[in-house]
Amino acid sequence: MPVLQANKISYHFDNGEVLFSDISCSLTQSKVGLVGRNGVGKSILASILTKALSPTQGEVTLNASVKTYTQLPSTLLGGNLSVAQYLGVDNVLHALAKIEQGKCDDQWFEIVGEQWSLKQELESLLGEMKLPRNADFLCSELSGGQLARLQLWQLFQSGAQLLVLDEPSNHLDRQGRQWLCEQMNAFSGQILLISHDRFLLREMEQIWELSTLGLTQYGGNFDDYQEQKKREVAAVERQLDSVHNEQKRLQRQAQQNREKAEQRQAKGMKARKSGSQPKILLDGMKDSATHTLSNKLKNENSRRELLSKKEHALNKRHEQLKAQKFYMGKGHASRKGQLLSIVNGVLPYGCEAPIQLQLTGGSKLWLQGGNGSGKSTLLSVLQGKHALRSGECHLNTQVYYLDQHFGLLDVCKTILETVLDMCDGILEDARTLLAGIGFRRDTVFRSVGQLSGGEKMKLSMLVVSHQQTQPLLLLDEPDNHLDLESKQLLAQTLNNYGGAFVLVSHDEDFVQDSGVSTAYQLE
Repeated sequence: MPVLQANKISYHFDNGEVLFSDISCSLTQSKVGLVGRNGVGKSILASILTKALSPTQGEVTLNASVKTYTQLPSTLLGGNLSVAQYLGVDNVLHALAKIEQGKCDDQWFEIVGEQWSLKQELESLLGEMKLPRNADFLCSELSGGQLARLQLWQLFQSGAQLLVLDEPSNHLDRQGRQWLCEQMNAFSGQILLISHDRFLLREMEQIWELSTLGLTQYGGNFDDYQEQKKREVAAVERQLDSVHNEQKRLQRQAQQNREKAEQRQAKGMKARKSGSQPKILLDGMKDSATHTLSNKLKNENSRRELLSKKEHALNKRHEQLKAQKFYMGKGHASRKGQLLSIVNGVLPYGCEAPIQLQLTGGSKLWLQGGNGSGKSTLLSVLQGKHALRSGECHLNTQVYYLDQHFGLLDVCKTILETVLDMCDGILEDARTLLAGIGFRRDTVFRSVGQLSGGEKMKLSMLVVSHQQTQPLLLLDEPDNHLDLESKQLLAQTLNNYGGAFVLVSHDEDFVQDSGVSTAYQLE
């Protein structure tokens, strides 16, 4: 029996807008990846499948105990809970401490039970997860990656039969993502993974893709899914070509029928004027010809309408399947010579080793390092927000900082205002440039705060590529919340970018697709 089944579920917002409709599925594989563009409703679908949210229509049958990991900021960040308290072992550790102090009350021994080695085991476990070994350490002081590991580990130990993991690798470094893969593969229950991380999706046994057309299931892992999509795109394009050819053939046939009808009509008129044939015979021939022409027109119109509907359906499918394209333009020339020089630089936080780093025009650097190594701190130094503890930092170019939320943009401004305010000298071209990245007509008056992550990414890249000189881009995990298509589109855009950038990302596929030319490791 499947752990969950959904039968024709739909979800409508309060204003009547339909997010998705008539979705049916059953989860039978051990590891299933759920993918789809930003805003299509993946998290809402997962909430419905786990009965955390009710569908507008349809029903869900759930035959398993469920635990969920959410990508929303953890409430632990604002609390005073220790690691031991979060794991629910603080009372046992307290009892062990009392016994070590010589307290012999029965209550302490009852609390400890058989867990005499808990403290050592917990310290060892925390060390393996790259967390502070002190169980009294506050959760609010852990890094994003450390907190994610702690929460995920608790879920894997919870005994749940089904885990729903929503973007679990967003804050994990390379080691953390490898650890997560090992935990997923060792888990005895079933997993529904919502992710844009190709590294994790390659561990799946089935891929579900949610789109405006519904839910499509693909057998195999992410690479199998991509190959099937390519074949599907090719098949849809062949069908579109066939429809277009048939439409042209039908158009030619209709033209020929019209010409023949006109010729017959002219011949009949000539015969009527000459009086060579009886009028009653000519009238009968005319009625027959009119009837035949009428039937042909009906058949042509019916066939034309059928082809139009088929073309519309194929175009909708093609729109969902094909890769997005983003024309950024060549922009202005990048600054020549040395852009950045750091000599014996010691960061105020993170990496203790002196940094030696030089960048020239066009350099594309991958800044590597584990969680807490100081990658974001180094980017803050380059922005002038922090100073080096020691050493020298010389910057000879304009800097633009783009993080996963694309904070470069003012969420209160409209799309058009953003381009006009941030790009000099493109007043007349602004609407044309925005149309080129999908913002047409009145959509340019939408506020930036209403845009999806992918839309903010395209707007940000348009802005930075139309500066007087191409700036040094500081990219702090810009791919974190992007869907697969937007992530691939950003990588392609960075690959074509004529200027220099420093990229922080834990997604090696994304990094390689971005065209990095060198890497620097923070220890």
